[in-house]
Amino acid sequence: MISIDFLLTSLVVVLIPGTGVLYTVATGLFVGKRASLFAAFGCTLGIIPALLASAFGLAAIFHTSALAFQVVKYAGAAYLLYLAWQMWRSSGQLSVNSEKTGTKCTSIILKGFLINILNPKLSIFFLAFLPQFISSTVDSVLVSMLALGLAFMFMTFSVFIVYGFLSASFSEFIVKSKKSSIAIQKIFATSFAALGLKLAFSGRI
Repeated sequence: MISIDFLLTSLVVVLIPGTGVLYTVATGLFVGKRASLFAAFGCTLGIIPALLASAFGLAAIFHTSALAFQVVKYAGAAYLLYLAWQMWRSSGQLSVNSEKTGTKCTSIILKGFLINILNPKLSIFFLAFLPQFISSTVDSVLVSMLALGLAFMFMTFSVFIVYGFLSASFSEFIVKSKKSSIAIQKIFATSFAALGLKLAFSGRI
């Protein structure tokens, strides 16, 4: 049911840096390795609504209703701009504290979840992507789409963990330099703002 072609294509898609990768890497750098795990988990959870919408055909609404698409798109763009402003405003020398990470795990997961759930193109992506790897001879298209979606989610979670852990390994170096930590936070803030503006001004797929 799950072909090598699907796995390789999915890996390429997941490896391409996007808002989820950016958020996980930023969390690994600024908060720590354990926090990046929560970030990866939150981003992966955010895939579920898009996957279910696609599997049950609800994503077609975004193709037929310009208003529905625009509402979700602008909400997502606004949230990314909010994250950018929050990060820019709090730019300063960092201190990695593993105990503080535990108290923030819910917030970290929620932010990752919202980043993906507020991206209307994710459901459209699944609607266009998953059917390409479903055979016309399968007994249930719905079951096949869900199986492929779960495989995609597992791959996303695994890759994001690698991104997060790798970024966390550089956090100690960054927190020792006030100038480096401030500069990197501002770079991430600018990147979130750029992605938010790109989403706001992009057309429908």
